[in-house]
Amino acid sequence: MDNAKPLRVLGIDPGLRIAGYGCITYDRRNPKPVLIEAGAIKLNAAQSVSHRLHQLWTDITEIITDVSPDFVAVETVFSHPKHVGTAITMGHARGVILLAVKNAHLPLVELAPTEIKKSVTGNGRSTKEQIQQAITHLLQLKEVPEPPDVADALAIAITGAMRN
Repeated sequence: MDNAKPLRVLGIDPGLRIAGYGCITYDRRNPKPVLIEAGAIKLNAAQSVSHRLHQLWTDITEIITDVSPDFVAVETVFSHPKHVGTAITMGHARGVILLAVKNAHLPLVELAPTEIKKSVTGNGRSTKEQIQQAITHLLQLKEVPEPPDVADALAIAITGAMRN
């Protein structure tokens, strides 16, 4: 990647109900991220997992084409003993996202949730609300990103850009 031009980074917060995405530019000479586009892919939980995975792949592929990122950053799978099913579901969504990124021949950065939180809030155990507030401040947004998955995706993009 050319160090002189700003990086365009797509961050994705995987999910099979809601998957957040956010694209920023980041210039090492003036390291203030700039919002390009952000949103949420809302998948119908009443549909089968295979249907939602296909829809997620289609939507992520379209987003990658539309925003033309230099690379993609995705959150790694985390597991909490009380919510093992969530980790399995997230793993399905991540697999589809990783495939879409590979199909687009883009570099991939995988980030741990604690690294993302610490990067944008200074605290690796911050809450969803704290991440939303931090992203609102960092990107100088007029409104807090909703749903929280959008703020998470932007935090992933920002962390990926700073790490890269």
